[in-house]
Amino acid sequence: MAGWWRELLRTVRRYPWPTNVLLYAALFSAGDALQQRLRGGPADWRQTRHVATVAVAFHANFNYVWLRLLERALPGRAPRAVLAKVLCDQAFGGPVYVSAFYFGMSILQEKDDIFLDLRQKFWNSYKSAVPGPGGGRDGATSRAPGPLRRCWLEPPPSLQPAAEME
Repeated sequence: MAGWWRELLRTVRRYPWPTNVLLYAALFSAGDALQQRLRGGPADWRQTRHVATVAVAFHANFNYVWLRLLERALPGRAPRAVLAKVLCDQAFGGPVYVSAFYFGMSILQEKDDIFLDLRQKFWNSYKSAVPGPGGGRDGATSRAPGPLRRCWLEPPPSLQPAAEME
């Protein structure tokens, strides 16, 4: 059993970008399916495919490149460097991340006004991911640097509370 695990870890380290893309697709899809299940409605697999497509086509790639860029521009793990990365991510990465989700979903859903969801939902989604007073669901949401930080610490906009999604 340890042999396959060691081989998996070696493959993940050797191919971090494809691993990141596959992980995003799996987590976004699972999150969307779980949200649908928790709301009690029937499974909408077309919606889940759309979420996975946006994750694969944009989010995984953007986050991989963006976080590597931040690490090169602001190297280190000292508190000052981490704070600078978090602030840059909140100010520049967050709006791109949320906007791309709504824009991509609207295109895949073939909506007439592909910017309508973005205009209606952007601020609530963005504010729910920002730590501190008025932001984050518990005020303690963290965006620590790392290749998987958005996957583990921040749900995609499709998983925002129901009141924000309607």
